[in-house]
Amino acid sequence: MTIYEVLNIKLEKEFSDLPKHLYKNDPNWISTLDSDIKSIFDSTINPFFKHGKCTRWILMNDQKQTIGRIAAFIDFEKNKDGQIPYGGMGFFECIDDERASNLLLDTAKEWLKKHGMQAMYGPINFGENDKFWGLLVDGFQSPSYGMNYNPPYYKELLEKYGFSKAYDQLTNVLNPKKPLPERFTRISDWVRHKKDYSFQHFKSAQKEKFFADFIEIYNDAWDGFENFTPIDLPTIRDSFRQMKPIMDEKIIWFAYHNNEPIAFVICMPDVNQILKHIKGDLNLFNKLKFLWVKKTKTIDRIRITVMGCKKKFQNHGIESALIRCLQEEVLPRQTINEVELAWVGDFNSKMLAIHNATGAVKSKVHRTYKYSFDEKL
Repeated sequence: MTIYEVLNIKLEKEFSDLPKHLYKNDPNWISTLDSDIKSIFDSTINPFFKHGKCTRWILMNDQKQTIGRIAAFIDFEKNKDGQIPYGGMGFFECIDDERASNLLLDTAKEWLKKHGMQAMYGPINFGENDKFWGLLVDGFQSPSYGMNYNPPYYKELLEKYGFSKAYDQLTNVLNPKKPLPERFTRISDWVRHKKDYSFQHFKSAQKEKFFADFIEIYNDAWDGFENFTPIDLPTIRDSFRQMKPIMDEKIIWFAYHNNEPIAFVICMPDVNQILKHIKGDLNLFNKLKFLWVKKTKTIDRIRITVMGCKKKFQNHGIESALIRCLQEEVLPRQTINEVELAWVGDFNSKMLAIHNATGAVKSKVHRTYKYSFDEKL
């Protein structure tokens, strides 16, 4: 077996295509768009290169067949607070072979150690945590757009190597046609009708205003969580660029108190229900196929990718009111059969309480692991 750093177009294609071979007989798997993966490793597109670095490798067997891949990256912004310096590994794929897996993980570890890191988290993304984050350990169903999917044996490979759980990200689901609990509805409607509060959905024509509102809310809401890094305008603009082709403005909502932005909910259609027909490659033929399927097939699942509320407005029912805004937008369409509430860290008791209050049930669990290079750390 031989490791190759991805330094040319041929190896980049091997990196991108490996999942298509590994999962060809898995009916639940849906290919990630090649362009989505490529953009993560493009320094002209991904704003995280401004404060970080990354590289990636593929693993070939003696017959020159690609049997594994991995990426490693460092976000220097996340290493400013004096804690143990750490990097990330992600986009891990491998045949069910411990020796192959260890070779990939050793390669990522040694690269991170060479750059002064003392631990690695993974599998994570070289970007925000709304995509390609965590190892699926429960709920092996078809993934929503941007969510990691993997076979169950990956868990054993990582844990045998020495990874231990850092935290879990929980995905819960709601049936939008099922009435919300009476208490939830009563509180959320009371909040929505208070004169000091207002609620409005995103509008592309005013996107810069909403970007600024998002940053203000996000950086207040998550400040204090471990490994938090403030989000900036280039990152938001890049996320919008990626979301724009599939975005539905009327399922992205903001809450205001006397015109001060205080909370948001970002919800997206699960475009994977269409992308599964094109195998990840948006060439001209598949673009036409995508447009045809989009016209003929109704997307019946949406996903709440992230919610946030400023600290001083938490426990005031604002998040519940935003969910009600979504419900009243979605129900009249009579097309949505499932709403994913995701992802919520198991450390975020306030948001988990909101999920519980809606009557949502568990669907999937993605786990973020940590591996310390020194056992004493």
